[in-house]
Formats: sequence, C-alpha cells, structure tokens
Amino acid sequence: MIHITSLDDGVELFKALGSDVRIQILNILLENDRMSMNQLATQLNLSNGALTGHIKKLEECGLISTSNESASHGNSKLCSVIQDKIVIEIEKPLDLANVSTTDIKVGQFSKYDICPTCGLANSASVIGEIDDARYFAHPDHFNADILWFTKGYVEYALPNLVPSNNNITQISISFEISSEAPGIDNNWPSDITFSINDQKVGMWTSPGDFGGEILGMFTPDWWPPNWNQYGLLKLLVVNKFGTFIDGLQISDVTIDDLKLKPGQPLDFRIAVEDDAEHIGGVTLFGKTFGNYGQDIRVSINYSPIN
Repeated sequence: MIHITSLDDGVELFKALGSDVRIQILNILLENDRMSMNQLATQLNLSNGALTGHIKKLEECGLISTSNESASHGNSKLCSVIQDKIVIEIEKPLDLANVSTTDIKVGQFSKYDICPTCGLANSASVIGEIDDARYFAHPDHFNADILWFTKGYVEYALPNLVPSNNNITQISISFEISSEAPGIDNNWPSDITFSINDQKVGMWTSPGDFGGEILGMFTPDWWPPNWNQYGLLKLLVVNKFGTFIDGLQISDVTIDDLKLKPGQPLDFRIAVEDDAEHIGGVTLFGKTFGNYGQDIRVSINYSPIN
C-alpha cells in the first residue's frame, strides 16, 4: 500500500499514472504476476528502450519491482506489481510538527494469549519450537521479526510521548499482516479484531496466508518456501471521524470515544476472537520478513488543549 498524506507528496506518482502505456503495463502485470521485459515489450509492441523508460518511472514510484533472473540466453529482467492499494488523503494536511512517531518490533508485545499453530522467528532462526506457545514468553521474543498464531491475541504497549497540555487527535498504526494457515493458503480468510485500551475499534478480514511461487522480498533465504512469505500493508487510523483501514471506514469509534488522557499508556491489541466467523489466524511481519521492510509504525497526532 502507498499512503499519500498530501497532494503535493503524490505529484510524481500522479505523473507516473498519467500515461496510458504505464496503465497498460500495470494491468498486464496484475494479470500475469511477473513478466520479463521482452514479454512486455512484445505484448505492448514497444522497443525495449521505450519500455525501459516507463518501467523506470513505475519503479521509482514504488509501484513495481524488477529483479534479474538467469535464463538460457543470459539474464532476464522480471517485473512485478508490489502494491495492492493507493490511499490518498485530500483533507487539510495534519500539522506534521505535532506528531510523535515510533517503530515497534513485532516481537515487542507486552501481553499475549495465543493458540497453535504458532511461532516466532528473528532474521537468523526460529525462536524455540514451532507450535509451542510457551516460547512467546521466552526473552528472545523481543527480537522476533515475524510471529503467527491461530486464535487469541498479542498486545503492544504503545509509547504515548505526547507533551502535556495536548490532546491526541489521531492514532495511525501501519503493519504488514496476513492470516495464518497450516503452510500457505492464499484463500484463507481470517476476521482480525483491533482494540485500543480494551475498546474494540474495528475488524478487518484478511483474505489469506500468502506465498507459493512468489517469495517475500525481505524474507530470509533460510525460511522454508512453504511457510508464510508476505502479507498486506495495512493502515489503521482512528480520528474524529471514526476508525479506518486504508481509508475505508470499519467502525464509528472515534478518537473521542477512547477518552484518552495525557500521558496515558496506549495498549494496542490484535486478536482473532473465539466467536469470529473466520478463525484463520494472524501473521505479523517485521523489518526482515515480508514485502515492506518495516516494523509496526505508530504515529500519534496531537494539538494543544484550548
């Protein structure tokens, strides 16, 4: 997902999308997952030189990625789409001077209650034993860059560093997430609930547990190819208008409903509940796993109390 918070920041992306040829390229890649430059050039009836310019613009905007793959006649450059959504905010920009931003590793949870299948790993190895929930209490869990479970929750203590005499006006939390199937299943829905300070703010249904022929861009080479490879980058926002995922409203819970106080801790819970229609688990991806190379990113906007 690409999140654009002001129209000025999106100028280069808008330029890249303002071309019929580049729109064609994206549509073709969405239909075929990955294609070589030669295949694209043939289908579009373009020279390789002309195609290279279009591919460069799309790559610079973060819409596609390219990789070299050995072929019988030398190296072949493969292209693929790496974004699933573009979210553009066109309201009055928030005052970026009044924002507190923190990155939290997926293993830095403060509470948990989970059921197998489950596990954790850092960039070098699995932590403990697979499907043994006791290792979620192991001291090494703080260094985990991926975790997964079928049912239950993990909870994070978000630092509230907002200065005194200020009100929180918006909480934004970005994370890479998917379902958790035994092995991999791209069609494995899971109803995932989000709560802040024990108040449910909304639910989102993850469509699957992704992998197969396509590997995670940052997932380590030692990681088994038939395990969780990557997720979807989601942006959860709670503000005065309600609660949103990627700009789509998922509940009417507003920032005022949370009744937050200056300096009050913020407990953020990610859960699959016992009574969920789709109990399909959760996988959270950190900086060294998945497709996005980031931890859980928390931004808290605030303004002076009148």
